[in-house]
Amino acid sequence: MVDADQTFVIVGGGLAGAKAAETLRAEGFTGRVILICDERDHPYERPPLSKGYLLGSAERDSVFVHEPGWYAQHDVELHLGATVAAVDRAAKTVRFGEDGTTVRYDKLLLATGAEPRRLDIPGTDLAGVHHLRRLAHSERLKGVLTSLGRDNGHLVIAGAGWIGLEIAAAARHYGAEVTVVHRGQTPLHSVLGPELGMLFADLHREHGVRFHFGATLTEITGQDGMVLAARTDDGEEHPAHAVLAAIGAAPRTALAEAAGLELADAASGGGVLVDERLRTSDPDIYAAGDVASFPHGLFSTRLRVEHWANALNGGPAAARAMLGRDEVYDRVPYFFTDQYDLGMEYSGWAPPGSYDQVVIRGDAGKREFVAFWVREGRVLAGMNVNVWDVTDSIQRLIRSRVAVDTEALADPHVPLESLVA
Repeated sequence: MVDADQTFVIVGGGLAGAKAAETLRAEGFTGRVILICDERDHPYERPPLSKGYLLGSAERDSVFVHEPGWYAQHDVELHLGATVAAVDRAAKTVRFGEDGTTVRYDKLLLATGAEPRRLDIPGTDLAGVHHLRRLAHSERLKGVLTSLGRDNGHLVIAGAGWIGLEIAAAARHYGAEVTVVHRGQTPLHSVLGPELGMLFADLHREHGVRFHFGATLTEITGQDGMVLAARTDDGEEHPAHAVLAAIGAAPRTALAEAAGLELADAASGGGVLVDERLRTSDPDIYAAGDVASFPHGLFSTRLRVEHWANALNGGPAAARAMLGRDEVYDRVPYFFTDQYDLGMEYSGWAPPGSYDQVVIRGDAGKREFVAFWVREGRVLAGMNVNVWDVTDSIQRLIRSRVAVDTEALADPHVPLESLVA
């Protein structure tokens, strides 16, 4: 069958899905490309929702992956505000949820992303309880933070992960009072461990954020539909005019599960099980982005990565695999954050328990340094804080798998490139 006779369907109109469609055309695919997005906005990138766009430093148009006219110009059939109710693997069709029509596919890509985990406590139906995942959420939150800042209002944030901390920084930017409730003893423990997590706690405290560690929210109280306070399991009550749930995200696997595709277990982060070429247990169905659980040879484990770079690179990798290209997806995980005057990039994978040493190069007190998570001399991950143009070198160190001299690794006068054999 020639390209022109084939139909490739992409379910999910985020960055991964949009970049997959772009790659199909860039690689010369001449068949039918259908991109199905359950939002009414054109595909957009998510980092600005908690960063520049939320802060007011980036315009709304800057978040979109392509200009609106790009899809028609490249003969991509874009269905906005549309859902897929079911995938029939035997018939190789997807059924739309709105009118029940079906479309046959030759290859199918699931780029359905993730959704915010919900607080399962009394009071979450109040109007002042928020989540952040979509452009509409960010627009609503921007208005809330502006109002809180103007009226000396209080925001309580459940969760001290990346989203929670970025929203805390944005709230302080607008002048709101902020309390972060987190069940752990340090922020970002699952990513940075205790050694570096407190750096972010100190940063936020310096900007007026209050932390309540070792606790979880048990109730949100209110009156006439509005939030008044948030209570924790240790008996504390925090004044609140708004609450943000930032307790993580769950992969949107319902469609894949109903279709009988293999899923990863919860211990490895869940998601749709794919191989190193992002193929699911059905050879004609692929998955990419937040929803995909893929084997990573470099770290000898299965990963599900919820960051921008994984969508940016995973969508195109899946598209090339759909075209029969022999390409293994093994990008080093990468993400970034901007909070107040701190800019950070992180490369690698080093959860607590996987490393035996954290090596600091530079001045952590001034927040100008690079941190390395090391096991038996081998660099597993690196984080550069207010130090730039070192990501490529950090990723080469990770990929090299060589044991390095940790004293040289800590010495800013020793070029990182010289440590790679």
